[in-house]
This record gives sequence, C-alpha cells and structure tokens, in this order.
Amino acid sequence: MIDFTVDKTTKTVTFSREFDADLSLVWDAYTKQEILDQWWAPKPWTSKTKFMDFEVGGRRFYAMVSPEGDEHWSIQKYTSISPKTNFKLFNAFADKDENPELPGSEWDLNFSEQNGKTTVHISIYNESLVRLEKMIEMGFKEGTAMTLKNLEELLATLSQQK
Repeated sequence: MIDFTVDKTTKTVTFSREFDADLSLVWDAYTKQEILDQWWAPKPWTSKTKFMDFEVGGRRFYAMVSPEGDEHWSIQKYTSISPKTNFKLFNAFADKDENPELPGSEWDLNFSEQNGKTTVHISIYNESLVRLEKMIEMGFKEGTAMTLKNLEELLATLSQQK
C-alpha cells in the first residue's frame, strides 16, 4: 500500500500513497489543522497543534503526544504552496518553547488525482545523515504507515459525510 524508499547517499526518504478520495478532501486533510490533528500520529499517540498558519512563511507548531502525556514537539515552516498540487516545508524537532533542534529536514509534498483517487508523493531531504538515521531508528517507516492508515480511515468517514 505504501511505496517507501530510504536513500542514505542523498539523505532522502520518499514515499507515495494512493487514497480513495478526491483531491480537495486529501489536500484539506494535510492543510487544515482541525483535520490534520485527527490523523497525524500513529495510534495510540495523538497530534496536538498549538498553532498553524498555512501560508508561505507561516508555521505549524505541534506535538506528538504519547498515551502517558509525553509531548514531542516539532515546528514546520511553509516555504512554498501551489494550491491542490504541492507544498513544501522545513521541519525540525523542537522544545516546548519553539526552539528548533537543528539540523532539520525539507519536505516536498505532491498531490495528484486520477479517476477519483488521489496520490500523495512525499520526499524528505534531511540536512544530515545522522538526522535521517535518527528518523529511521525512531520507527519513521512504521509510524508513517500507521499514520497514513489513520488518514485512509478518516477520509472514508469524511467522504461519506459529503
């Protein structure tokens, strides 16, 4: 279901996922805080956004929250937005006071629709090999698969409500 590749020579992770939902709904799921927080964490973790300004130069500051209440913060800065086709952001782990832990990573998210199905292709360039290896050790691949499963289930529910 998920095409996932790690390339240590380019410090890049890429993956794609197709969803049985229209482009507008998938785009909203990635760009609207109230939808994003419903799926952006592998269960039983949850996502909690403190603020999100989806515009070029805007930021999202959020935490992955463990069942015990431990918060792992990240900050994202949106660097480019082409509505319903692509957006790019810079991502860094952070402390609760918004201080980034550098180096970070550059995300490039591409959206396309064909026959009522939407494909999201994501490329993540890490500024250091150490950061890439840390992501992998933290279970990024498994967590991403679980998170995208959450999105698939949410999209099915939201599609039915339309």
